[in-house]
Amino acid sequence: MGEVQFFLQAMIYLTSAIIMVPIANRLGLGSVLGYLIAGIVIGPFVFGFVGSEGKDLLHFAEFGVVMMLFAIGLELELSLLWRLKFWLLGLGGLQLVLTTFVVFTCSILFQFSWKSSFALGLILSLSSTAIVLQTLKEKGLMKSISGQASFSILLFQDMAVIPILAIFPMLSDREISTSEHGHSLVDHLPGYQKTLVVLGVVIGIIFIGRYLLSPLFRLIAKSGSREIFTGASLLLVIAISVLMGSVGVSAALGTFLAGVVLASSEFRHELESNIEPFKGLLLGLFFLSVGASMDIPVVLEHPSKIVGIVFGIIFAKAIVLLLLGFLFKIPLDQNLYMALALSQVGEFSFVLFGYSEGLGVFEKETIVILVACVALSMALTPILLLLYEKTIFTRLQSKAPQSETNGKIEKEENPVIICGFGRFGNMVGRFLRSNGVGITILDYDADRVEMLGRFGFKVFFGDATRLELLESAGLEHAKILVAALDHPERQQELIRNVKHHYPGIQILARVGDREEAYEFKEMGLSYIYRETRETAVTLASDVLKLLGTRSYAAERAKNLFLAHDDETFQELFSLRKDRVQYISLAKQRNLELERLMFVDLGKEEELSRDSWSEMERM
Repeated sequence: MGEVQFFLQAMIYLTSAIIMVPIANRLGLGSVLGYLIAGIVIGPFVFGFVGSEGKDLLHFAEFGVVMMLFAIGLELELSLLWRLKFWLLGLGGLQLVLTTFVVFTCSILFQFSWKSSFALGLILSLSSTAIVLQTLKEKGLMKSISGQASFSILLFQDMAVIPILAIFPMLSDREISTSEHGHSLVDHLPGYQKTLVVLGVVIGIIFIGRYLLSPLFRLIAKSGSREIFTGASLLLVIAISVLMGSVGVSAALGTFLAGVVLASSEFRHELESNIEPFKGLLLGLFFLSVGASMDIPVVLEHPSKIVGIVFGIIFAKAIVLLLLGFLFKIPLDQNLYMALALSQVGEFSFVLFGYSEGLGVFEKETIVILVACVALSMALTPILLLLYEKTIFTRLQSKAPQSETNGKIEKEENPVIICGFGRFGNMVGRFLRSNGVGITILDYDADRVEMLGRFGFKVFFGDATRLELLESAGLEHAKILVAALDHPERQQELIRNVKHHYPGIQILARVGDREEAYEFKEMGLSYIYRETRETAVTLASDVLKLLGTRSYAAERAKNLFLAHDDETFQELFSLRKDRVQYISLAKQRNLELERLMFVDLGKEEELSRDSWSEMERM
């Protein structure tokens, strides 16, 4: 491809995306479907602006999925994965086994051989990581029950790709050479040695991520060159992808693991922001390529067969997921959303179909039809989810556990709305209620909502970041909104929505630490409360009392500390971008506080001369 031709192709892809994606978003279809439609329109079977190179481009664009999993890993921590282990192994494992069994049985009935049926079951049991996670993130549902359940299943499927690739050669009647089907450096090794090599690589990634990458990124950050830091971020993702691919492991799984290891690093947000533009572009290119590679003539030649297969796949997968959701006690509205979200076939099926063709597991004509069905199932997913949200989901949400017997959220006129009724919100709500203040509570934990309803609280189930739910709870009549959600990202989304649509409402927000408080102050909030500050200082003042300090003196010390901390927060806020000046002022303020405390307690003689002289030098 010449240079001019290359830029022309790039212009076509970008133009189609810029036109179709905003239209799709405007219609409520989501960006994923916009990209898919744009790909179909510019593809060889509609306007023909791009040719068959769309299939080759698809393999390159799959790197966007790899980057997406790295970014998701950065948002998680090992503790969260441990909490999801029940869903990860139980829900994910059963979904893969049961879906494979259902497809295997149906394929046998349609005269497929048992080997082809088994291979087809494994392929169709996988769902699209790119479509599902992108849709969940766009709708802010990653932290919901359906989001975490879907993520657990998708993560298990990614891990299952490794054994699936190992199983496929056993289903072939041909003698397959290594060069025909793999590029792994460990293909020639016995099974147990392959396992040891893979385990060694995984342990190496964890070790390097935990102990070596943070110092390395710290060194790069000191250079002050943002583009070098961006280059290092890309290098990390590419290097792990190459390393995992060289030992026959999913690159997406490897980069996800690296992201999880770096989730607790101080460079987490910087890495995420550097990767985000590349991830977004490559994911968009991936969906465009899927649309462009969709074989429309095949669909038109066999419309009834294609439609029957597509809806058969969606129905079978949705029923399996729905039954498992009931088994794992997922609420009905979340269960249905998860079942529809995962009912399509995943992007990795394109790779597996090509692989199986080389192995002789399927005939080429069969693969052409099945690939068209896979692409169509992916394109239908955003539409099905939209229809579900506009019809069934709203009705089911109104039937969620609530304190009201009519099952509907009616307009309330309480002066205070509390969003999130965990440890922090619970204390606020109990205090206000005991003082006769009317409160309305929104919470996303169905069990908690049901329990609070029994205690007589006016509480409703739902996602507080949704403006329509806040309005149903009486936001226009409220004077104060207490933002006490557990997750900072959802807190920020809630505050942005309320400040934009109801700027007259006073917002009081709970934050976890000083850095988070800075972010909320930048958003224009005046009332910010660090969750553990007062409690920790109260505990410390009790320690002083137990050590012999008089009660009134300990209380004075407590109030002095809190007042000094408030002043320090305001001063440090203006210097938060300049870390050198920030640290210098923080040290100075700490020494001043120490001096004030000693003077107030009448212990001037115990002041450290070294500390005082150090403060004078600063």
